[in-house]
Amino acid sequence: MLDYVLIGIAVMALLGVVFEEVLHVNKAKTTLFFGTFAWILLFIDANRGPHLAELNEHLIENISEISTLWLFLVAAMTFVAYLNRKGMIENMLNIIMPQKITLKKLIFFTAIFSFCFSSLADNITATLVSVAMVLSLGLPFNQTMRFAVLVVFAVNSGGVSLITGDVTTLMIFLDDKVTITQLLLLIIPSLTAVLFLALLLSIGMKGEVKIKKTRHELRPVDYVIAGIFLSTIVLTLIANVLFAIPPMLSFLAGMAVMFLVATFMGEEKYDDPILDYIRLIEFDTLLFFLGVLLLVGMLDHIDALGALLHVYSVMPSTGANFVMGVLSSMIDNVPLTAALLKADIAMSTAEWMAFTYAVGVGGSLLIIGSSAGIVTMSKVKGLTFAKYGKFVLLLLAAYSVGYALVLVMANMFVTAS
Repeated sequence: MLDYVLIGIAVMALLGVVFEEVLHVNKAKTTLFFGTFAWILLFIDANRGPHLAELNEHLIENISEISTLWLFLVAAMTFVAYLNRKGMIENMLNIIMPQKITLKKLIFFTAIFSFCFSSLADNITATLVSVAMVLSLGLPFNQTMRFAVLVVFAVNSGGVSLITGDVTTLMIFLDDKVTITQLLLLIIPSLTAVLFLALLLSIGMKGEVKIKKTRHELRPVDYVIAGIFLSTIVLTLIANVLFAIPPMLSFLAGMAVMFLVATFMGEEKYDDPILDYIRLIEFDTLLFFLGVLLLVGMLDHIDALGALLHVYSVMPSTGANFVMGVLSSMIDNVPLTAALLKADIAMSTAEWMAFTYAVGVGGSLLIIGSSAGIVTMSKVKGLTFAKYGKFVLLLLAAYSVGYALVLVMANMFVTAS
């Protein structure tokens, strides 16, 4: 009975996010309330019984995952907040963008930039930088919405082919379901899907954008910190591949170096304390993450996520993988992937490649389905679940094109090899 109550709580939390504009209650408040309340009910039900130790262990694991994400976000957001406040991103636009550019060209430029940057960096960092770039253009809200939707899809697509780009991709690789070279084949379908979405979003777009060539004066310390940021991204990838160092630890170390360098280069004389930039972080985003991941952890504990795997018993793996990708827009893709790997469902290499694409990109269908979406929602004022949902058919079309291309390429090249 309690399991159904807990699933109902998760549904109410989702409805709270969906109808945020109607209820006028911040999504961080509703998800945090329902997330903590669900775990409290679990502990009351355990009542110091034999399952209490197991429940406590699961909660600690859940909190550990959340704190890892929180700390990573704090470090990444602090870097981006500093560079954005100093005008570093606008200066970068001055260099790479022309004085004028049509909206159609701009949307394709944004698609390629977000896709490529997320291949080099993690999804959260790529989202923060890409969204900051879009917001600096000063576009009307309806146009900003299109660019924001594209950024979420492009960022999620960019990292799916690299073990350093997406956690689920790494999990599937470590379980020996696919090889690195097979994963690299996903680049072409992923990029094609992103460009297809850009084409759909560009329909009806007319006019030009004048890039404001406002040159921000930068101090030597600003250039140094920009270098530290880029070095942190590169070294995070290298350290993770060579020594399995968690990205969170590398980014925290990078942030610490930023603090020390700013101090030694004389932040006091500029009256610009480096630690103040932590206050610029959107902490409501972090609280929203906390609530959502508490709910996902609760669903994982009661095996509600494992029940979703029954779709493989009623559908062929190709169709079931597509559905799992859609489900990952409502449920975190990491526990979904873990549940599938644990079930050890027999699939061909081509089908595992399709599953990798599905759970990596499918989260883009809803704004709450990925960290990229949640970060974008926190940065673009006025972007809500409902407003993002208006683009769901376009996103589903692009996702379907990418998924179909993955199957075609995987069957061609994997079978041939």
